[in-house]
Amino acid sequence: MKSFKDILPLEDFNWESYEAGDTYGSVSKEDLTKTYDETLNTVKDKEVVIGTVTSMNKREVVINIGFKSDGVIPMSEFRYNTELKVGDQVEVFIESQEDKKGQLLLSHKKACATRSWDRVNAALENDEVIKGFIKCRTKGGMIVDVFGIEAFLPGSQIDVKPIRDYDVFVNKTMEFKIVKINQDFKNVVVSHKALIEAELEQQKKDIISKLEKGQVLEGTVKNITTYGVFVDLGGVDGLIHITDLSWGRVAHPEELVKLDEKINVVILDFDDEKRRIALGLKQLTPHPWDALDASLKVGDHITGKVVVMADYGAFIEVAPGVEGLIHVSEMSWTQHLRSAQDFLKVGEDVEAVILTLDRDERKMSLGIKQLKSDPWENIESRFPIGSKHVARVRNFTNFGVFVEIEEGVEGLIHISDLSWTKKIKHPSEFTHIGAEIDVQVLEIDKDSRRLSLGHKQMGENPWDVFETIFTVGSIHEGTVIEIMDKGAVVSLPYGVEGFVTPKHLVKEDASPAVVEEKLLFKVIEFNKETKRIILSHSRIHEDEQKSQRRDASSHAGGGGEKRNRRPRKEEPQAQQPNVEKATLGDIEGLAALKEKLKDKE
Repeated sequence: MKSFKDILPLEDFNWESYEAGDTYGSVSKEDLTKTYDETLNTVKDKEVVIGTVTSMNKREVVINIGFKSDGVIPMSEFRYNTELKVGDQVEVFIESQEDKKGQLLLSHKKACATRSWDRVNAALENDEVIKGFIKCRTKGGMIVDVFGIEAFLPGSQIDVKPIRDYDVFVNKTMEFKIVKINQDFKNVVVSHKALIEAELEQQKKDIISKLEKGQVLEGTVKNITTYGVFVDLGGVDGLIHITDLSWGRVAHPEELVKLDEKINVVILDFDDEKRRIALGLKQLTPHPWDALDASLKVGDHITGKVVVMADYGAFIEVAPGVEGLIHVSEMSWTQHLRSAQDFLKVGEDVEAVILTLDRDERKMSLGIKQLKSDPWENIESRFPIGSKHVARVRNFTNFGVFVEIEEGVEGLIHISDLSWTKKIKHPSEFTHIGAEIDVQVLEIDKDSRRLSLGHKQMGENPWDVFETIFTVGSIHEGTVIEIMDKGAVVSLPYGVEGFVTPKHLVKEDASPAVVEEKLLFKVIEFNKETKRIILSHSRIHEDEQKSQRRDASSHAGGGGEKRNRRPRKEEPQAQQPNVEKATLGDIEGLAALKEKLKDKE
């Protein structure tokens, strides 16, 4: 080391300029500034550069990037690098060349993220295969560390086979392809399945090129759905539809196969373009119809189990894979069709009769009503015309009531055969569904399997007696029960009804009659065949007026006092005894009718 004495002064040093304050000598200040600036690196904000570690402690790392000042980065950003030392070169991200304190702001973490994002974009653009570390599970897939960026691996992109246990992949390093990047949200989606699909595609082509219809192959059950089973044939998948699993009915494929089970299947069909392969399992066994007892014929009795119910009938399995249909019409002799569920239920064992048997079409129809005799075979002897029975009301129509005397034997009571006297607009006014009703057989139609029945015939025809009571011209008290545009219905004694036209309903004081009003009515028409009685109230006072006019005419001249001797309203009172005598006076038929009506009530 040189001593102070060995140091010689500069020969060209200008002491006068130094005393005057000019310390630059022959070099200008501008030249010195330019030379200083050229020795510094030119940097920009928001870019990644290489820096050198100049010093470090437990809290901070000082980085020199060749700028006019050094940057300080927290040691926490280098936790992954435990071997960091002075002199190492690291990537840093320039956040700002100068903050409020004039300090250079750097970040190593952001530099890594920026570089990683550039690498991720490049990998997507170049279709590059990259490695990633599976960190943990998440909803619907896994989280993968790729270049320090957390990427999403969907569960469907882990493998070509469905994955049932995701946990076995956690903490594993695998190869991936980047399939999607969301630049706005910085989201990355990767796939491992994409790597092996390319290899499988070539394998599929090779396998499909060797396939033949009817070929039997061994495969592994890959997936089970409600509609079928997917089978891995060694790189290509085929589908066994649920209808091709068994000759019998299958509620769910899980009844026959299990996941990862090895099974033999037959190739039913395949599509080179769409890579679809239809497989069959039941085709490896003989069809049950071929093994059906050859001695079975129409009319034989057979037993089976109900496997399917429908409104129109029930399917009976008489042997595994062999079914027959019992139509609802073959379940009961009644023609009142109901739902098949009213007769049978799934799982029930039944005995039936074979109605049709077509081995070529593999169809069979069955019946259970044939186990009982047809109630119409001897209908004439069991239900002869004129016989009386108790029936149950089944249904209504506008023209009558359908009743059932016994199962399979039904008949119709026409609305006109319900009552001798009551005017019925609809059968529901007379009875109700499910009610019992007495009937008499009127006609038998064996071909149509229908009886004509009557209810009113259970009693004698009261119109034979009414004919002697409600004679034309007789007067009776009646009650107005209904008023219509065409006239009024009047209730007469003994439960019979009559009809009054509007002009015959006018009272003497010209006021209108009202419902529930009791008045005297004269019979002006009686028809036994049509059971019709036409009445008139106005005819009574009109006849009285005519009678008075005749009396006045016969006493014209000197009989004024005699003409006015009797009040006007005494004449109906004089006629009333004759009415009572004509309608009620000792008529034997009426007395008998009254007794019968009384007993019936």
